Amino acid sequence: MQKWYSIFPKNTWLSIYAWIVFCLLPFFFIFRTWSAVDISVGTGLLVLYFISYFFSFKSKSGLVYMWVSFEIVINIVMTLLFGYVYLSIFTAFFIGNIRSTVGFFIMYGLHIFFTVGAIVTGFFLEINLFLPQVHFILITVIGVILLPFNLYNRSKREKLEDQLEDAKERISELMLIEERERIARDLHDTLGQKLSMIGLKSDLARRLIPKSPEEAERELADIRQTASTALKEVRELVANIRATKLADEVMRARQILAAAEIELRIEGDSDFPVVTNIPSNVENVLGMCLKEAVTNVVKHSEATVCKVVFKHSEDEISIIVQDDGKGMKNRKSVGTGLKGMRERLEFVNGSLEIKEDSRTTLTIRVPVVITHQVEEGKA
Repeated sequence: MQKWYSIFPKNTWLSIYAWIVFCLLPFFFIFRTWSAVDISVGTGLLVLYFISYFFSFKSKSGLVYMWVSFEIVINIVMTLLFGYVYLSIFTAFFIGNIRSTVGFFIMYGLHIFFTVGAIVTGFFLEINLFLPQVHFILITVIGVILLPFNLYNRSKREKLEDQLEDAKERISELMLIEERERIARDLHDTLGQKLSMIGLKSDLARRLIPKSPEEAERELADIRQTASTALKEVRELVANIRATKLADEVMRARQILAAAEIELRIEGDSDFPVVTNIPSNVENVLGMCLKEAVTNVVKHSEATVCKVVFKHSEDEISIIVQDDGKGMKNRKSVGTGLKGMRERLEFVNGSLEIKEDSRTTLTIRVPVVITHQVEEGKA
């Protein structure tokens, strides 16, 4: 519902002064005759017209079209009785503010038809009344044709701009949520492994204290180093400058598996990111997924052997993590890590496959985008 002051247009070729003229001008046409009946009828019609015009702005749904129809009828009567056609500009202005496409075109067509019909009929009934103002009538007809489309397009544009602003706000909210989820995944993957390693090494140091104090001291030194590394990675994560290298994650996987007394077997070349020149964001995703997979093996599998296989071809990069533990069905609390791995891989069009038989196998796949570059001067 529009406000009452919306009857005056903003930023259009019709200013507030023109509307004042259009409000006062009909009285000139009415008072050209001194007949009390004509003056009473003309004044009454004007009052009814502006009442209808006011309520057309206040009404909702179908009542709007009823009040606009009253305006069109009053405009026809004023045209035929007094030769005053300029109320049609008011009606044209309001029709341009109708948001419904069907309603707009129906009222727009009816308004043009009855306005032109009333003018033509007036020329036949009393040509002397219309002929002196034929230039102004022509301008009015042009306004009746063009003004509604101008206002309709402006209203449609404003509506689209509002929708665009809403969409921008929604996108900002989604980006904020996504960033929070990304930080949560990074914290889970980064701190989860380090804290697991600290826990394992703490248990090992406790067992070694009565047997071998020197080895226990080395384990405590490793715990301190691991804690320092975790703190550094958290700081880098907060500063958003950390880029995970796959070779570094292989080294960390070796450390945490050794601390958990799990044998690590590596097949393939873990340095393939350097050879294949894959993007840093893809290497980061592969490194974080490898970290999470190894962390799950340490925390949940109760395995004795963990095998990591690196494969790469022209079309695909894959990392296979396999353990001989108790299987996924008997593990607990691995859902968050696997969900985070899948979400990370989705960003690089990758996939995660889990297979269980006598061993549990996680297969991480990322497609390779090949770009051919031709050097200048090369034949």
